[in-house]
Amino acid sequence: MFRKMLIAAGAVTVISGVSALTPLGSYARCGWDWVSTSASDAVPLEWELKRARQMITDLEPEIARHSKQIVRERIELAKLQDQASKTEASLQKSESEVKRLAADLKRGDSSYNYAGKEYTPVQVRDDLSGRFTRFKTRSETYNRLAQMVQAREASVRTAGERLETMVEAKNQLEVEVENLQARLESLRLAQTGSQLNLDDSHLGRTRDLLDELASRLEVEEEVATADITPPGAIDLESPATSEDLLEEIANRFLGDDAQDRVTMNAIEVE
Repeated sequence: MFRKMLIAAGAVTVISGVSALTPLGSYARCGWDWVSTSASDAVPLEWELKRARQMITDLEPEIARHSKQIVRERIELAKLQDQASKTEASLQKSESEVKRLAADLKRGDSSYNYAGKEYTPVQVRDDLSGRFTRFKTRSETYNRLAQMVQAREASVRTAGERLETMVEAKNQLEVEVENLQARLESLRLAQTGSQLNLDDSHLGRTRDLLDELASRLEVEEEVATADITPPGAIDLESPATSEDLLEEIANRFLGDDAQDRVTMNAIEVE
């Protein structure tokens, strides 16, 4: 494999010098494609699967980084929403006060009483003018905050969807790697079986040797356990007579009475 990698590196140098020439450039590019494919095919499948697992693992830091970013965005969004809520409440109060003073001033009273104090129409008009100016400022502030809240909400939503997509894609890649691993193990098992089938001549010779050993052991066992009388030994057993044969038959088949008759017949025969 390293030899092919060195060849590929050399091919890069050659191609870079020849690519500008015509028509050698096309041949050089074709040669580079062939070298790249050959180098890739030379890498074991187990190693490529291991590399794929590592690449999937390398996705985890990026996923963690996006998760932290989403958490920060949600915290900032919560602060912005709280600020917008407070501004909205203040704006509503300011709007109510402006409408009240405007309605009172529209009546044309000579004086106005608020919280136990008397105010002239000029004082009420000046106060109303200031309140209305502040109301318009708060209204613009609230509008900007509302737009910021909407933009931040969209950003958080987009980031969450992206993170969810990344996690789902990572899980899918893990499933595909496991499937490829199972297929590779099945392939290796099938290749092992094929190698054994191709080498059946050796298996046959081994089988024949074991059968021969079993036959020899059987012969040796029979010889070791056989009761053989040595040549010239005295036979201590007397040969069986016809009387003994008849007695054995009577004991086996005829019973005691029949045995007496067989015995008498044997005497008469003699």
